[in-house]
Amino acid sequence: MTVEDMEQYGLTKMSDEEMRDFVSTQRMGVLALPADDAPYVVPMSFGYDGASTLYFTFVGGPDSRKRTLIERAETVRFLTYAAQSAFNWESVLLTGTVERVPEPQWEAIRDVLETAWRPDVFEAARESEAVVVYRFTADDWAGIKHTGLPPGFDADESSA
Repeated sequence: MTVEDMEQYGLTKMSDEEMRDFVSTQRMGVLALPADDAPYVVPMSFGYDGASTLYFTFVGGPDSRKRTLIERAETVRFLTYAAQSAFNWESVLLTGTVERVPEPQWEAIRDVLETAWRPDVFEAARESEAVVVYRFTADDWAGIKHTGLPPGFDADESSA
């Protein structure tokens, strides 16, 4: 089924503004990197510049699979979502390119980087491990949401 087929059940495409507003309220998502056997999918926190760029901070050595795959990727995808219930959820899928941010540029994006959520274990690891920042530029956005009542549920009948 397509999104259009599901509109009768309350599923709708998000506008550009809705997608940007939604991404600006999120701090976690799923990064999908191309790999030889199957896509490599990893949860990631991110900072968002409010326009079309996300920033990821990687903690760990240069031999990590994640770093190896992102360095050779031409195109990556990132999904962020929120699900309050089965009938109230939103998701935005971003497709784009990624590049390493040179350390001298980190100060200029410090405010954006600091908006990313990080568990305490990663904050502690940052003190002793290598840190690398990547810039993800979204070329394509797709967002859908369902913010209604279950199919067949009529609010007027429920109050009777």
